[in-house]
Amino acid sequence: MSDAIDPDAVADFLRGFQDRLCGDLEAADGDRAFYIDRWDRPAGGGGDTRVLSDGAVFERAGVAFSLVHGDQLPPSASASRPELAGRSFRAMGVSVVIHPRNPYVPTSHANVRFFVAEAPDAPPVWWFGGGFDLTPYYGFRDDCVHWHATARDAVAPFGAHLHPAFKQHCDEYFHLRHRDERRGVGGLFFDDFSEGGFDNAFAVMRAVAEAFPRAYLPIVERRRDTPWGERERDWQCYRRGRYVEFNLVYDRGTLFGLQSGGRTESILMSMPPRAHWRYDYHPEDGSPEAALLTDFLPPRDWLSDA
Repeated sequence: MSDAIDPDAVADFLRGFQDRLCGDLEAADGDRAFYIDRWDRPAGGGGDTRVLSDGAVFERAGVAFSLVHGDQLPPSASASRPELAGRSFRAMGVSVVIHPRNPYVPTSHANVRFFVAEAPDAPPVWWFGGGFDLTPYYGFRDDCVHWHATARDAVAPFGAHLHPAFKQHCDEYFHLRHRDERRGVGGLFFDDFSEGGFDNAFAVMRAVAEAFPRAYLPIVERRRDTPWGERERDWQCYRRGRYVEFNLVYDRGTLFGLQSGGRTESILMSMPPRAHWRYDYHPEDGSPEAALLTDFLPPRDWLSDA
């Protein structure tokens, strides 16, 4: 690309995004503050992991910044780009996972990141990645329309082609192939993104990050006081098991963190505080739980339907 990269500017944005989002989530919870855990990585770099636990609204919310570097790319990073094997790397990002207490409030995930692979006497290879996705336990059409409309509007200034491409990538990525089931109702996901040069690609990443609280917090506000009981809690914990399966089997960020010698506590902050599995379980036909599987998880164009 023609314009020079500026990793320091990316790191500054990511740290500011973490600060702002933690403030937004603390205000929404109204009960707890984030525990701040700053750490160093022996192999190079470090991070700032922030976790809110046992809040009035959020059973666990994690917002983690990391900036790590190393002499050689781990296998998870070079598997799809074998020409980069052996290069040194710098990776930075903010990862967000929110597990609400009320089963009617969806779990949500967001991630924005920047990656540079370098070698002597060769130009750096860099890209941005990120997105956000929603994992409800009980489906609401209004929530899905709002979520996807906010995602569309976030990237619209950068070209009409981006939203359908990023939405499709999200639908395909967050797929539990061993169950042939989506993790949630999708959103945006992009990786290996350098379209238009550094300035344009960085602007896309910033727009996605800044849209996340606009997409998620109105849903939290709408559903947080919905009455719930043991049935809903049981279903929430059962479906959280699917979240765990995806993160440990398929998630590229989890694999990269573990393979690169990252900090395990921070990498696995995405795990829900409570989850369970049940053998060969199927919800009752016609129930709200069954409707999640049949009416919400299969990919669809929520905006056309609206």
